[in-house]
Amino acid sequence: MELNSNQIEEILPHRYPFLLVDRIKACEPGKYADGIKCVSANEMHFTGHFPGAHVMPGVLILEALAQTGAVALLTEEANRGKLVFFGGVQKARFKKQVIPGDVLELHCEIIGRKGPVGIGKAEARVDGKIAATAELSFAIQ
Repeated sequence: MELNSNQIEEILPHRYPFLLVDRIKACEPGKYADGIKCVSANEMHFTGHFPGAHVMPGVLILEALAQTGAVALLTEEANRGKLVFFGGVQKARFKKQVIPGDVLELHCEIIGRKGPVGIGKAEARVDGKIAATAELSFAIQ
């Protein structure tokens, strides 16, 4: 399944400036989602991170990955209309700076679940090169 930004807004509660997924390229509900974020110099965080040397904050890359994982969970019929909350981050690694003009390729696979709590294995790439990886825990409410 593919989703454009309007369809993503029907699933996620996030809005500008905090919706960090522009498109879902593939999704298997409850299993995984692949998304993209087109990084633009017009984004508010670049005014202070860093003037003259723009770099997307790592925490926002993690948030984009979490939102991608949330789409995978909230497209599952049993979870429609619910919210997914961050539970934690483990094993986060940042390998490449993400700068304006980059297309951030987002992948989050749900690797474990127990009731409303679980873990997603997440990876962000730019031009096929790993920019960040992490394990993200979540709670569905």
